[in-house]
Amino acid sequence: MAHHRAAVEWALKDGEDFAAGRYGRGHQISFEGGHTAPGTASAQVVGNKWAAAGAIDPEELLTASISACHMLTFLHKAREAGFVVIRYRDDAEGLMEKIDGDRMAVTRVTLKPQISYAGRPPNAEERDQLHHAAHEQCFIANSVKTQVVVEERDPAA
Repeated sequence: MAHHRAAVEWALKDGEDFAAGRYGRGHQISFEGGHTAPGTASAQVVGNKWAAAGAIDPEELLTASISACHMLTFLHKAREAGFVVIRYRDDAEGLMEKIDGDRMAVTRVTLKPQISYAGRPPNAEERDQLHHAAHEQCFIANSVKTQVVVEERDPAA
C-alpha cells in the first residue's frame, strides 16, 4: 500500500467578495516531493475574471493523470514485450459534460499517443494488446469511472 499526499491552499484576497462569489479561484498545489503548481478553477466554469491565468484546473489534472499513468504503464508493457520505445507523446483530451440533470463530470478521456520505436514497431494487433494491458494495469484508470479511449496516431503525422 502507498499513500500519496498533496496540499491545496487558497486564501481570499483584499477587495474580493466571497459571499457574492467575486473571488479568485487561483490556489497553490504542493506535492510531497517539494514540487508546487498553480491551480485554478476552469475558466469555462467560473469565467476568465475569476480563474487564474496560466494555472492548472482539476479537469486538466485528471486528464493529465490518466495520460501519464497510461504512458508509464504502456512503456513498461512495451519493454516487457521486447519493443524499444524512443518517444511517446500524447495529446490527451478530457470531455466534461452534464450528467444526471445539472451535475457535471469528466465522462471521457481520449488518449492520442504518438509513439516512435527503435527497431521493429508492434503491429496493429500487438499495439492494441499493449494499450489494453496498459489500460488494465493503469492505477489511475482503475480509480475512475471515466471512459478512457486510446486512439494512437502515427508519429510521422
